This record gives sequence, structure tokens and C-alpha cells, in this order.
Amino acid sequence: MTTREEIGSALGTGGDAPLNNRVHHVRSDELDGYAAISGGTVGSKKLWMGRVENPPLSSTDNHHHGASEAGIFVVSGHPVFVFHDGAQEVRITADPGDFVLVPPFVPHREENPDPVEPVVVVIARTTQEPIKVSVPELYQHTGAEAQS
Repeated sequence: MTTREEIGSALGTGGDAPLNNRVHHVRSDELDGYAAISGGTVGSKKLWMGRVENPPLSSTDNHHHGASEAGIFVVSGHPVFVFHDGAQEVRITADPGDFVLVPPFVPHREENPDPVEPVVVVIARTTQEPIKVSVPELYQHTGAEAQS
């Protein structure tokens, strides 16, 4: 068996599009904004992964990620994930090492209530690029609503 280490730039030869026939290594100092693995960085077709940091005492807007599922791994901090289950608002506090799944079209927001420590998470989505659709409130989308 022959092995060859593929380290360095994710771009193909001559700086053109990423190659799709090899394993890619994206170093933490090579992130394209938040994106580590995407169509633009390594030529991914169905997967997006990135690192996000939320500062102390911060909150995102209410949003969903379209038809994409989002898997979240908590690296550090204690993020709070807020959504509405149809009857009431639900708040899930996660700890380092925890995983969270956000299903498609589920409105939610992330909060960092800590006054000192930032939250760092790694996100994987089932689309190659990030999708974020802002919504006015945390209501469940159904049928045609989810498609718009």
C-alpha cells in the first residue's frame, strides 16, 4: 500500500478550483471567514463546516437554516439554544463537549449569557454553503411557510 500525505493549500494546481479526489487539510489559520469546509474552500458538494465564536453577553437574531440540518459541537463556553416547540419557548443550555442538532426550518437563536467567556462552536450543515434566514419570531414553520 502506498501512502502520500496531502498537506498545504486546498486549491488545485495553479491556484484553480479545489481538487475533489484527495483528502483536504484546512488549518485553523486558513479559514475563509467562518468556513473551513465548503464548496469554495475544498470543493465540498453537500457539506459545510465552520467555526463560530459568539462574544460574551451576545445573542443571534431568530433564524433558521432552510432545508439544511445543522449539527453543532460545543468547543468552549455555555451556549443557550432557544426555540419554540409549538406550546412554549424552550431553552437548552449546552456545555463543552455537547452536540446539538437543529432540524431543517426550525427557527431558533443562540445566546451567550456569560459576561466574560466567549462561546466557540463547530457547525456542520448538510448544504455546502451556510444558509441563514432571519425570522421575526420563534414559531414553527409548516408546509408552504417552510419553503419561502
